[in-house]
Amino acid sequence: MSEREGKVWRRIALVPGSFDPVTLGHLDLVIRASSLFDEVVVAVLENASKQPWFSAAGRVLMVQREMAALKNVRVVRFSGLLADLAAQHGAEVVVRGVRGGSDLEYETLMARMNAHLRPGLDTVFLPSSPQLTHIASRLVREIAYLGGSVQGLVSEKVAMAMETRAEEKRAEHAFTNRGAE
Repeated sequence: MSEREGKVWRRIALVPGSFDPVTLGHLDLVIRASSLFDEVVVAVLENASKQPWFSAAGRVLMVQREMAALKNVRVVRFSGLLADLAAQHGAEVVVRGVRGGSDLEYETLMARMNAHLRPGLDTVFLPSSPQLTHIASRLVREIAYLGGSVQGLVSEKVAMAMETRAEEKRAEHAFTNRGAE
């Protein structure tokens, strides 16, 4: 905690994402952010335009379980503007992980838009840890759907949930395509 104008000031950061599923890359990012800020709010996005594998409530629970050991981290569910969520939680920083150039380009655009919507809202980019750079939730879902192992990409608990969900997805696909052949 810092003092600003005689008041105790808590450095609060947001780590937003869909977390569908929460990966070891996400966990690494939040652990690192939790060492830099007094409080980290992990914001699980509820976006009706996306087709998530897990419900928003399920993803919040999954993230809470994965982050339980981090005492300065809390998990919330949100929809709407990130700038509004930051104001609601008193966050002045958004933390985003970047794996490479394309991530940085997209995240820079988002950071500038958030700063436009809420002047003073900064974004901190943390490069992904080298051993985790290849992990993306989209790829984890695809590997699980195709029957591959997601070990080393997600925790054991998340891997079990992914296997179960992948079986359900494959069954749904088989059922809906049954009459198409």
